[in-house]
Amino acid sequence: MSESFTTAAVVGAGTIGLSWTALFAAHGMDVWVTDPRPDLAEAVEAALTESAPHLAQQGLPVQDIAGRVHLAADVAEAVRNADVVQENGPENVGFKRELFATLVREAPAHALLLSSSSAIPATAFTDGLEDAGRILIGHPFNPPHLVPLVEVVPGERTDEKAVARATDFYRSVGRVPVVERKEIPGFVGNRLQNALSREAVYLVEQGVVSPAELDAVVVNSLGLRWATVGPFLGAHLGGGPGGYRHMAEHIGVSMQKMWDSLGRPEQGPEQTEQLIKAVESAYGSRSYGELAQERDRKQIAVLAAVDTTSEQESRA
Repeated sequence: MSESFTTAAVVGAGTIGLSWTALFAAHGMDVWVTDPRPDLAEAVEAALTESAPHLAQQGLPVQDIAGRVHLAADVAEAVRNADVVQENGPENVGFKRELFATLVREAPAHALLLSSSSAIPATAFTDGLEDAGRILIGHPFNPPHLVPLVEVVPGERTDEKAVARATDFYRSVGRVPVVERKEIPGFVGNRLQNALSREAVYLVEQGVVSPAELDAVVVNSLGLRWATVGPFLGAHLGGGPGGYRHMAEHIGVSMQKMWDSLGRPEQGPEQTEQLIKAVESAYGSRSYGELAQERDRKQIAVLAAVDTTSEQESRA
């Protein structure tokens, strides 16, 4: 890597911000965290304690992780010496525009200004801001200290050097950055996720399956496959020796007909309440902590298996 990132500022200490904090600190960075929440100290301590075993399983040193995390009284203090700022505030254009005006003013001129925005493109909140060339999206998937993907999405005014620096930075903390060259609401990952979620809601709404049964379908088929190959490579392999061409020419027509029958769930108040109750019936007997721990344990196992296979293939 051509540049050393030694100090990070994390603005917003919700679930995503706390996960970023642990990841950055585990990679040896000094991390300054700011959030108006009154329990910030307790939240940071709990997050570092909970994430330490996961980070250790990734081969990261976690003995001094707490000593590298500092609480800032406000945004100005948090970003004062930052090489990179990771913003994790509300999905609100006005809020982000005001916050990034502050970041541009208070952060050092060399600091990268990154947003964890889940759906709002950078161009939407950088209009009129000075020095917008160093502002762009770095959207993770929850929790970012475990899930490798970061969607790097430049705005219309983002400098190409900032894009390169952002990808370097995320690689330096063990993530897999994917640069998306066109802004679109929700970016790529969330649009794919929401497309599947819409059909999932429709199938449950129509009484085809229950929420737990639908989850079982995904976990034991698509989820299993997509943990190792994506949709296009999966389809290419699905076409046999003829590859994607065979798939498109022989099955593509029937698949396109299915597109026309994909559902649009009603999701009015009554349907929404029915769906909520169905999901709660399936999973409400277990706490959030229990479910999250099980999710993280399984994700770590999958990542470890994929990493081991990749290492074996590289040595072959």
